[in-house]
Amino acid sequence: MVKLSVNNYRKDKYYPKVVDAVEKGLKKKIYISPIDVFISMGLLDKSEVEKWKNGSIPFLEKVIKCNLSKASRILRLIGFHCHDLNMKPSNTVYKGKRDFLRFTKTGEKKLEEVYSRSFVVTQKE
Repeated sequence: MVKLSVNNYRKDKYYPKVVDAVEKGLKKKIYISPIDVFISMGLLDKSEVEKWKNGSIPFLEKVIKCNLSKASRILRLIGFHCHDLNMKPSNTVYKGKRDFLRFTKTGEKKLEEVYSRSFVVTQKE
């Protein structure tokens, strides 16, 4: 599969699905998160997210219904698309009942940040 870049991401096969998921999410609220996109794309169940938030699931990637390569690709597409929409990135702290929630098995800081990054609609002047 071709590496995503600023020059080719709109041609990616997952791009239309990401665009659709972001549009649907923004009809309900002024921000979008990767969790919202994965749910909208049918790759994550809301019930699994609740289990993760309650501590029953150790890391969210465990229940995302795609391989890690596809999940990573979708995360990059979300970032590119939200940048095009002039949305502001904002990292969100996900805290469970006892501790901070993990998105990945490895807990690698940069990837955790990508999963926790929401994008907020900026004010139009």
